Amino acid sequence: MSSSRIFRAPGRVNLIGEHTDYNLGFVLPVALNLATEVVTEPSPDGNLHIFSEHRQERQSFDLAGLATAQPRKHWTDYPVGVARELLALGFHLAPLQLTIRSQVPEGAGLSSSAALEVATALALLQGRALPPLEIARLCQRAESQFVGLPCGIMDQYVSVFGRQNSALCLDCRTLEADFVELPAGAAIIAVNSMVKHQLGDSAYRTRVAECAQAATALGVASLRDANLDALGNANMADKPRHRAWHILTENDRVLRFVAAARAGDLNEMGALLVESHASMKADYEITCPEIDFLVEAASEIPGCYGARMTGGGFGGCTVNLVDPASVADFQTSLSNAYRHAFALVPAFYLCQPGDGAREITKPAAGV
Repeated sequence: MSSSRIFRAPGRVNLIGEHTDYNLGFVLPVALNLATEVVTEPSPDGNLHIFSEHRQERQSFDLAGLATAQPRKHWTDYPVGVARELLALGFHLAPLQLTIRSQVPEGAGLSSSAALEVATALALLQGRALPPLEIARLCQRAESQFVGLPCGIMDQYVSVFGRQNSALCLDCRTLEADFVELPAGAAIIAVNSMVKHQLGDSAYRTRVAECAQAATALGVASLRDANLDALGNANMADKPRHRAWHILTENDRVLRFVAAARAGDLNEMGALLVESHASMKADYEITCPEIDFLVEAASEIPGCYGARMTGGGFGGCTVNLVDPASVADFQTSLSNAYRHAFALVPAFYLCQPGDGAREITKPAAGV
């Protein structure tokens, strides 16, 4: 009888609430039907072996040395960082062979990293109990402290807690979340620009620092505690002021979007997406020509309620609310326009909100 087990964690698309998570604000992501799976089998030699089907690359690690392993700026930093966090919590790690297969495209702003982290955490736990919130927290620590990207907890949280047919309105300060059922009259379409500009990671760190500068100038612990009146009267440089303006107005847009979704107001939801993108372009300065084109072109296609960039920025995906009857025409029109403008063919993903991480194959009784 096989001792293989399979653990699955989804990627996510963030409907609205960009860069608000590390400012302890509000976000509204959905877990995707696109996921990363980690297949585990016992390791015959006592080591941890990690194989990526996508990269056709295998790396091996001595379990005894994992606790003191250092990042290598390599894709294995994500699972190794998770392993280190589990060891720090006192878990013994069994020697395993991990085979990673993923449907979540890398560099697209759909959180392939969090999906890998959460699936790896479940795989290494091998069914041992750890509260779901602690799984999300340790995966965030792995990315922020070991991989070195100072991210908020949104991606890992929704990968753990996602629910079918619902978005998740997360308060990143309290870590409390409400599930928001989305209106049936719109499909969520992510459009991959097929570009990811190298500025992304360094600019992300810069935005984190600029928000911290703005919070300090406002005399608050984080921008969650600031308001627009105080921002208007504060003495600070232009860039931190613009970053703070985006964060404060974006938090408000999340709450307005939730209210519109619950009221079934698709036009208001679409308008808020467009407003969010305009702020990311002008105030947060994280878009790029390809992404701006996709948003502007989508907004002119009949049946599209609204569009915006989603993810860290400088490429990746847009998220679009589209009348289900118009999806085919939307894809054809946008693909043709983008190919003509940039000689690139975008990829389209129908985003069906799905459940969070879980084991999908369990060993039979007595195995």
